[in-house]
Amino acid sequence: MKFLMLALLIIIAFIPKAFSMESVSGTNILLKTSKGDITLKLYDKTKNHKKNFIDLVNKGYYDGLLFHRVIDDFMIQGGDPDSKDAKPGARLGMGGPGYTIPAEIIPEYFHKKGALSAARTGDQMNPTRRSSGSQFFIVTGKVFTKDELKMYEQRLNTKFTDEEINAYTSVGGAPFLDGQYSVFGEVINGMDVVDKISSVKKDANDRPLEDVKIIKAILVK
Repeated sequence: MKFLMLALLIIIAFIPKAFSMESVSGTNILLKTSKGDITLKLYDKTKNHKKNFIDLVNKGYYDGLLFHRVIDDFMIQGGDPDSKDAKPGARLGMGGPGYTIPAEIIPEYFHKKGALSAARTGDQMNPTRRSSGSQFFIVTGKVFTKDELKMYEQRLNTKFTDEEINAYTSVGGAPFLDGQYSVFGEVINGMDVVDKISSVKKDANDRPLEDVKIIKAILVK
């Protein structure tokens, strides 16, 4: 199965600038892409995801990989090693480093626009919600109304905090993913580049028709 199986998830469509949740601690990663630069901040509290991402960056793992799955107004996904030099039209999304990471689902980290989250296989084959060892996605996002958020609270049996409501009704995001995927960072610069990638033309499998490549991933402290 493809990572990040979201076919069952309802209405997808989102928008503007990242809502910052953590402004001091963390480590930055610069993704130099064929569409421009994106700077990510990794969170300290998701220590396993942070360490793993930094280790892969330092090994050059992401260099040359594609954003292989892009869904309009929802998210952009990368990190599949099979995407390196992949032939046009090849179906991607199954690759990884040969291991998964235990979930680190921390309530204060949620899927607002610009959130960096770990892709994974679906609950049926992955009930503990372990993350892919390398695949990740960046949320783009839809702005929700308070009434829509109340509907999701009922469906998900949850209660959004004031901070979450403020984010989802101003900059947007994907509230229906909260509590299900490990958010381990956020975009702090280059959200315009993320939006540019989000709007490219795709094939029937959501792969961009023109490759969008991570040219180089760099650790910047």
